[in-house]
Amino acid sequence: MLLSEIAGKEIVNLHDGAKLGLVGESDIKININGKVEALIISSRSGHSWFFSRNNDRDSDFIMIPWEAIRKIGTEVIIVDIDYAQFV
Repeated sequence: MLLSEIAGKEIVNLHDGAKLGLVGESDIKININGKVEALIISSRSGHSWFFSRNNDRDSDFIMIPWEAIRKIGTEVIIVDIDYAQFV
């Protein structure tokens, strides 16, 4: 799958139904072995601090672990994230 194929999709959290944002100007985090670790999107909601590594509440991005992605559909990406694990 190409990053361009997921551009424009809404990201929805299965855990609570929250809309986390759109995949627009996004990036991916890849480890040294070439494995995708996370999808990084620009934040448009107040949820970005849940995902930043250092709990920086002024962060302007959301880093979604690749393991949290449950389904990539034609219009949405479903992720399963429990915010409690980030607090």
